[in-house]
Amino acid sequence: MIDSLHQQTSLQVAIVIEGREMNGTSVLSSSDLNQEQILNAEASKQGMGAIVHEKGVAFRVWAPNADRVSVVGTFNDWDEESNPLQREEHGTWYADIAKAKPGDEYQYQIINGDQSFNRIDPYAREVTNSIGNAVVYADTFDWKHPAFDRPAQNELVIYEMHIGTFHRDDPDQPGTFSDAVAKFKHLKELGINAIQIMPVAEFAGDLSWGYNPAHIFAVEQAYGGPDALKAFVDAAHQAGFAVIIDVVYNHFGPSDLDLWQFDGWSENDKGGIYFYQDHRSSTPWGDTRPDYGRGEVRQFIHDNAMMWMREFHADGLRYDMTAYIRTVSGIGNDDIAEGWGLMQWINRDLRKEFPGCYLIAEDLQTNNWLTKTEDQGGAGFTTQWDAAFVHPIRSAVQEIDDAHRDMWAVRDALCHRYNGDAFQRVIYSESHDEVANGKSRVPSEIDASDPESRFAKKRTVLAAALALTAPGIPMLFQGQEMLEDDWFEDTDPLEWERTRRLRGIKRLFRDLIHLRLNEDGTSRGLTGQHILMHHVNENDKVVAFVRRAEDPQDDVLVLANFANRSWDQYEIGFPDSGDWQLKLNTDWSGYDQDFDDHPVEHVDATDQPYDGLPARAEVSFGAYAVLIYTR
Repeated sequence: MIDSLHQQTSLQVAIVIEGREMNGTSVLSSSDLNQEQILNAEASKQGMGAIVHEKGVAFRVWAPNADRVSVVGTFNDWDEESNPLQREEHGTWYADIAKAKPGDEYQYQIINGDQSFNRIDPYAREVTNSIGNAVVYADTFDWKHPAFDRPAQNELVIYEMHIGTFHRDDPDQPGTFSDAVAKFKHLKELGINAIQIMPVAEFAGDLSWGYNPAHIFAVEQAYGGPDALKAFVDAAHQAGFAVIIDVVYNHFGPSDLDLWQFDGWSENDKGGIYFYQDHRSSTPWGDTRPDYGRGEVRQFIHDNAMMWMREFHADGLRYDMTAYIRTVSGIGNDDIAEGWGLMQWINRDLRKEFPGCYLIAEDLQTNNWLTKTEDQGGAGFTTQWDAAFVHPIRSAVQEIDDAHRDMWAVRDALCHRYNGDAFQRVIYSESHDEVANGKSRVPSEIDASDPESRFAKKRTVLAAALALTAPGIPMLFQGQEMLEDDWFEDTDPLEWERTRRLRGIKRLFRDLIHLRLNEDGTSRGLTGQHILMHHVNENDKVVAFVRRAEDPQDDVLVLANFANRSWDQYEIGFPDSGDWQLKLNTDWSGYDQDFDDHPVEHVDATDQPYDGLPARAEVSFGAYAVLIYTR
């Protein structure tokens, strides 16, 4: 097993060379030094894939059913006889080649009986393309900002980004990491502090969402490759953004997949050594579920997760659809125990080596066990995407008739949490999944014929404002801040001219984010765990709630109107008497000329109990407006 190889490496590195004491100082003899150098040299050649060292490149690949393996490449004119690999224990093959160097292209030639075929290295850090060659990669990137202080989880505002469509310098080519960095000023102005990038492992073709990984250790060449990703992360850290990378472990491929029957062996016409050979192989994306019970496959996935954090300095990982890692069907009780155990192992090691990292599950089954700690039997994620928020909120704002908006469902969405912790959930009104696959962006769902109509704009903002004021980790999907419409496609880049035409909407999102992060020191309650849902008016479609951290002086009161009517002298409860400052009114015409600008003002709450709170005040607000008050 590969685990054994790593254990052997650790043992070799840990060997202490016996020295002699002279005047209290340990001195090594020349023979001792030679032994130490040999051990260090051998340790430098441990691991999998192409291992660059001072005197060449070592190659190691797992192919337990192969009869013969050789490495062919530019360093030997692709000659299959020049560099055969030697069989090691546990099914790995190894060769050390002095002529090989970084930048060389290569493949493994594998012979199994009368079968002969070439394979791209599963551990390749770089490939020419998904059906091309592996490239020997040396990590020589010069990090300008190696240290980064990650925001606390309760102070995260995430921006989900698809590199290929976020920004394209060349409209006829997919966007690149460099193209995305060019728009960091926009994100800085917006105020977000974390970027979650959709999968960037090498996929088939140049256009993709990224959820069809062909080579999980290689970075997509169309986006710029491994060093470009490192430059992206370095620039993000300089700008104050944490970087979360989306990873896909519930399936591989299914296209351009060299892992398929990698060494020629399979059962039941399945995928061979990397995949289940029975009904457990089946996923919605093909028969390509990894075999989570096989030690070498577990190590392969574990190594990949560690790579993103160690080598690319990521601040966290978002696991795609964990329901298909922990169960066969994604929805039933057909558990895959070894899939659960694998997630526990990876998350335990990541949290130990990278304290404060973000581990996000997309499971969407409202399962508390995902975010319980491992010692409680949980999977050890720090948070998870919350279907219990997005679906009720979208339903409420997309409903055509005000009378059918369900305020109790809104209440439940705002108050939901996992294991008593509000920040064990990521809340949003748009994500890549929610604006595709038969669904559209919220403005288009509200008014398909005119996504920039008054109704579409006001109710889209209403949904986003709730995500940014409810307890939880708020997330925006790229383009939300410019009211991007229609649906998400990997061929359709953002329309950046919208930031000029709808600059007031961008300002509205900026103001919401600044309040969410307590930038002016008056809205700390929005960073806290607590919500008191004290006002639910189903008849008139109005809700109000209080957000609190610890100190009541930090309380924030939020009111949301889900109806197309304005109010004057509408009475609600306040948590304390005295002056309450209006910090934000989404109905302000400065945000958009189509907004109503209904007169609103600060309020003076009186010592008269109402809504179960000790004080009350009369407030005014416009149609579909959200008001935010602080002390």
